[in-house]
Amino acid sequence: MTGDPAETNPELYRVVLENERVRILEYRDRPGDRTAPHRHPDTVMVTLTAFSRRISAGGREVRVDLTAGEARWVAAQEHSGENVGATPTHAFFIELKEPGGEPPGTALGPGLPA
Repeated sequence: MTGDPAETNPELYRVVLENERVRILEYRDRPGDRTAPHRHPDTVMVTLTAFSRRISAGGREVRVDLTAGEARWVAAQEHSGENVGATPTHAFFIELKEPGGEPPGTALGPGLPA
């Protein structure tokens, strides 16, 4: 199983708040940056900048183009990503710590970020 994004990519992910119910990660990258395979529990993603990413999971790839100011539900999953756009990425991930919130596998869901 792949790891915690704050450990697999500490240069890109930063924990800004954590308690017994939620963890908030700040994510920043530049065009061409890639993430190592990692996992997220059920998460709300909030985009601060517009960006384009290629998300890879379970042998599948999908391109995701997001605008600034979006809030999206992202189901628990394992994946890796690459900034394939011309702009830096800046987003927050609000990870839920509810029972059953661990990723079930390598599903690609709508609005997947890194």
